[in-house]
Amino acid sequence: MQQPAFRVGIGYDIHTLKAGRRCVLGGVHIPSEVGPDGHSDADVLCHAIADAILGAAGLRDIGYYFPNTDPACKGMNSLDILRRAEAEARKLGYQIQNIDAAVIAERPKLSAHIAAIKTSLATTLGIPEDCVGVKATTNEKLDDLGAGLGIAVHAVCLLARVS
Repeated sequence: MQQPAFRVGIGYDIHTLKAGRRCVLGGVHIPSEVGPDGHSDADVLCHAIADAILGAAGLRDIGYYFPNTDPACKGMNSLDILRRAEAEARKLGYQIQNIDAAVIAERPKLSAHIAAIKTSLATTLGIPEDCVGVKATTNEKLDDLGAGLGIAVHAVCLLARVS
């Protein structure tokens, strides 16, 4: 059976926010008194996008490639996770056409950092900046996200067959 010309994947990630933890989103340091807690650098945006890429390619999730039980992944730069996801899709003959993500958090405020985040993601993935969408929203004070206890991201990716 011939592989489809286009494939879409979705990704989701969520982390608790911890006082004193560095906040990195899309590879950009965001000044904040709290940051996502996790085994790697906990870049929830990169993790969701990586899962969207891997899902579009029909591959397993980032936990398979970068298990939180692996000491080598401790403190890992999540831009490396993105690079690996893109490389895995490319091995199958697919190229990223665009990504889009929505960051859901009451804090930190992200509007002043969106342009830098888009540049970082586009550079890392080797795609034009206008093929990267990043939005920030709140959870309107509802549940733990709305109480400022966590940060979540929904992401989608479109791949196109190139070989």
